[in-house]
Amino acid sequence: MNITLIGMAGAGKSTIGRVLAKQLDYTFIDVDRLIKENTGMPLQALIDMQGDLALIKFEEEAILRLNQVDSCVISPGGSVVYSEKAMQHLKEISKIIFLNAPFRSIVRRLPNARKRGIVGLRDRSLKELFEERMVLYQKYADFSVKLKGKESIQETVRKIIELCFEDNI
Repeated sequence: MNITLIGMAGAGKSTIGRVLAKQLDYTFIDVDRLIKENTGMPLQALIDMQGDLALIKFEEEAILRLNQVDSCVISPGGSVVYSEKAMQHLKEISKIIFLNAPFRSIVRRLPNARKRGIVGLRDRSLKELFEERMVLYQKYADFSVKLKGKESIQETVRKIIELCFEDNI
């Protein structure tokens, strides 16, 4: 079984994902890193040079190549929910956990949001993107973990494990 963490940039997908993978003895897959390796460019440079749709396309391609993976924690970018194909593939190969962080936490964790390679920030505010994506994250999630910003990484990891393996407890 694989576990995919979705949520806004700054929600903690990579940080929580690494700890979760280590605790489960799973492999951690950072899709943003795969895109950087495949394109040779940081995400923001990719957006600046080729636009938002290019990043969405590269992310979709990277995810669709994840075929024979097992026992992995997958951390895609926050914009993955803009690709129906990518999300359907992730649904087929993993349980999808939405890290539902409050907007104030996202803002606090993203002081340089415009330099983070976030799809949509050219046309909309971070708040508008947050509200738009919340609907999509909830649509695709098998489970949602509400983050208040005060819980430890270990508490969040424990919640995810309980949700994903509740049949085995």
